[in-house]
Amino acid sequence: MMAMLQQLKGQIVVSCQAYEGEALFGSVMMAAMAQAAKDGGAAGIRANSPADIRAIRQQTGLPVIGIWKREYADSEVYISPTLQDVLAICEAGAEIVAMDATSRPRPNQERLTDIVAVVRSRYPKIVLMADISTYEEGLEAERLGFDIVATTLSGYTPYSRQQEGPDYEMLKKLIVHLGVPVAAEGKIQHVDEANRCFALGAHMVIIGSAITRPQLLTRSFVTAAEQRNRCNLEA
Repeated sequence: MMAMLQQLKGQIVVSCQAYEGEALFGSVMMAAMAQAAKDGGAAGIRANSPADIRAIRQQTGLPVIGIWKREYADSEVYISPTLQDVLAICEAGAEIVAMDATSRPRPNQERLTDIVAVVRSRYPKIVLMADISTYEEGLEAERLGFDIVATTLSGYTPYSRQQEGPDYEMLKKLIVHLGVPVAAEGKIQHVDEANRCFALGAHMVIIGSAITRPQLLTRSFVTAAEQRNRCNLEA
């Protein structure tokens, strides 16, 4: 377990995900995207769904942080929300399993502490990552027994800090006060932002949309071009 975390220390992990209806959706495409990330030097991949996890592990051989985004009517939690979702990720072979560790109610009134206990008993070698949105949730995640905490959900819960870029303040505070490693994830768009996270002491930096969602990158260029053209017409 500790060897896996040590392998990713100081490294870039790339989140390879696409949603249904997007051009790159599907395990074949995600495995190709993960291979491209590996070719660029990524040390690990974050992947969504058991199917993508299996395909990416087979294609790249890199460590995989597995999640499963699922929607339930009785909860806002959507990253690996239930015990069955988490067990499916384990069965798919993810070396690290990430799950929402916010304070929000889970589907079917399940408890995070119970999910952690079951996974520990059945899969003692799997590393557990807590995706949190506040400093207090990070403290609770460590208390529950998570091996690593990630800043993934800062700004994505209504009660967490809302800002455009990475939550450096929370990252630094977690690194200072937690006894487990802290991963930087969420709203990291540029090299200097990733470097700042490492400088603060992030164990690893996980980057998603800035690398693996070309439609968003294209839109940023197109929007800038449209604004420039509009200004030229108005001049």
